[in-house]
Amino acid sequence: MEIILRQAVENLGQPGDVVTVKNGYARNFLLPRGYAYEATPGNLKRIAAERSRLEAAESARRDSAAGLARKLEEVQLTFSARVGEEGKLFGSVTSADIAEQLAAQGLVIERRLIDLHEPIKALGVYRVPVKLHADVKPEIRVWVIKA
Repeated sequence: MEIILRQAVENLGQPGDVVTVKNGYARNFLLPRGYAYEATPGNLKRIAAERSRLEAAESARRDSAAGLARKLEEVQLTFSARVGEEGKLFGSVTSADIAEQLAAQGLVIERRLIDLHEPIKALGVYRVPVKLHADVKPEIRVWVIKA
């Protein structure tokens, strides 16, 4: 199915791009969430007129994400946790914990934007990426220390 992207979608394209995707991906994910239009002749005309507005909005989103990324690059979070033998934690540090500490520092980031593949379960220093925008992915330094 051919669609026209309304906003940047990772690994797919930028706003205004006409791309071909599987029917289910378009019908169940992209179209309901407003990420794309179906590529009809009328929508092609509409997106041509909308393209400059979309590019300006995308540029503004990218700039605000870049500003927040500069602040996030400077952030260092410290978690103290109880530790068992061999340096393994009782419990773990999750993306929700990281989002909570960021909010305490005045940086409100949704937990789903924190790209922590699995919870941190050992002592050490970790670099945790944050997906602010398709082009902007800063890393937060997370220290897990013994309590």
